[in-house]
Amino acid sequence: MKIEKITENKIRITLNLDDLKEKNLDFHSFISNSAEAQDFFMDMLKIAESQVGFRTDDYKILLEALSTPDEKFILNVTRITPESDALKKVKIITRRRSVKIDKKLAVYKFVSFDDFCNFATLLHSSNCKFIIKRIKKAVLYSYNGSYYLVLNNILADLSLLKSFCSLTAEFSTYINNSDLFEKKLSEYGKVVIKNNAIETCCKYFM
Repeated sequence: MKIEKITENKIRITLNLDDLKEKNLDFHSFISNSAEAQDFFMDMLKIAESQVGFRTDDYKILLEALSTPDEKFILNVTRITPESDALKKVKIITRRRSVKIDKKLAVYKFVSFDDFCNFATLLHSSNCKFIIKRIKKAVLYSYNGSYYLVLNNILADLSLLKSFCSLTAEFSTYINNSDLFEKKLSEYGKVVIKNNAIETCCKYFM
């Protein structure tokens, strides 16, 4: 992790995948704004205060997030003059630049097949439906009474992928260390839909 002071009210935080792994995070859990990701961000602000004197108490925070082709994540953090002395909590306003992401693998757990079908139906009718065409491979497994959607080679810009992750969070749980878990599924799980799981579900179960 690298922290740079750009101006008196702006810093730049550069992260790589190893920084995320230290906190048991990966790309999807990070951009999904999970509780773990929020805690990590607050820890980064404390480090920034210690290293470069960037205090955020009683300030609103503007956060610009982007990803680079070499799998680094850049957070531009700008503090805004507080509107009143009553403002105590850090408020985060996020802007994301349209940066293309090629995420190799992601696994989502659904409690039931109905949950997966409801997810696929809503995705198909949302502004995220275009991401379906940008997923090179989608396989649905059943394992230990639950259903797991394995997505390979997800090609999308950051803002669209953020919306996609938010939608999946309504129906499923993202599996950390997806690469390792996918191997377990391929060995012990049962394939329910082998090809184009989301499109196939929409076609036959909507």
